[in-house]
Amino acid sequence: MDILQEIVAHKRQEIEQLCAKKVSLRQALLRSDTGIIAEFKRRSPSKGWIKEEGRADIIPLSYQQNGAAALSILTDEHYFGGSDDFIRQARRAGVTLPILYKNFVVDEAQLYAAVLCGASAVLLIAACLDKKTCKHLMDKAHQLGLEVLLEMHAEEELEYAELEPDLCGINNRHLGSFVTDVQTSFRLAELLPKDAVKVSESGISNPDTVKHLRQAGFRGFLIGETFMKAPHPGQALAHFIGNLSTPQLLTPNS
Repeated sequence: MDILQEIVAHKRQEIEQLCAKKVSLRQALLRSDTGIIAEFKRRSPSKGWIKEEGRADIIPLSYQQNGAAALSILTDEHYFGGSDDFIRQARRAGVTLPILYKNFVVDEAQLYAAVLCGASAVLLIAACLDKKTCKHLMDKAHQLGLEVLLEMHAEEELEYAELEPDLCGINNRHLGSFVTDVQTSFRLAELLPKDAVKVSESGISNPDTVKHLRQAGFRGFLIGETFMKAPHPGQALAHFIGNLSTPQLLTPNS
């Protein structure tokens, strides 16, 4: 084998590894007693900088060490101060948990970017996509070994659940006004398919809210600002989880 053949053969191995099935976000939530998806989020369009100095090689690993079931990392740069490289940094630091590529995905090129930086799953937002485009992106994501968290935030978007995503997310924050109301999750939960793995997103700051959401059928709870605004996000997560440790919450079928 000459050097070119050797390089090409090795490159094919790299591509196979990139496209191999990633660690499953869905299974991580189904196995978890807490279901917390801890988010690395440095900035918000509505609140400005939350933690401008936040480091992707420190905070995500701290989340993992303090009991997160999975991670979400904002990669939008303009509005959220994110970067694809934050996922790479987290992986290089030793993060092995499933990582959600959190962005406004509107083109399949972003799916390739998610794979290349080491994400396990990608967020698709119903409000950003027509149903046909959403189906196309979901199919492409699955071809690349990515799971899909499909986010909805109003009753008229619930028909997207027919596409059978890996996880169904309910965003409690209205993407137009950025007004947040956790009651959105409770209201829409019973309208989703019974077998859907449900994730409640945004506005969760109290452990009691997680307990009530779990009773309503949710298995995942995406929490970012509550932890990121603390001096030490990982410690804030550990404290939050400590307040979740009740017999009722830890019942496998609760």
